[in-house]
Amino acid sequence: MGVMDYFKPVSTWTAQQVMEFFGGEKHGDYNLVDVRQPGEYKRGHLPGARLIPVGELSDRLGELDPAKPVIVY
Repeated sequence: MGVMDYFKPVSTWTAQQVMEFFGGEKHGDYNLVDVRQPGEYKRGHLPGARLIPVGELSDRLGELDPAKPVIVY
């Protein structure tokens, strides 16, 4: 399975659009991935976000549930 199998192309969304898209779903119903650096993540991140720096993403795809939607920021 390649990296693109985990992602469906979408236009850029605002945080509000993402919240509306997920509506009342719980954090465990989707993969929320923060691709910034650890220091940036420590300064603040969205609740339920998993830190996977962009440079590590292709090596760590196995940590994501492919059956769930993925939101990356």
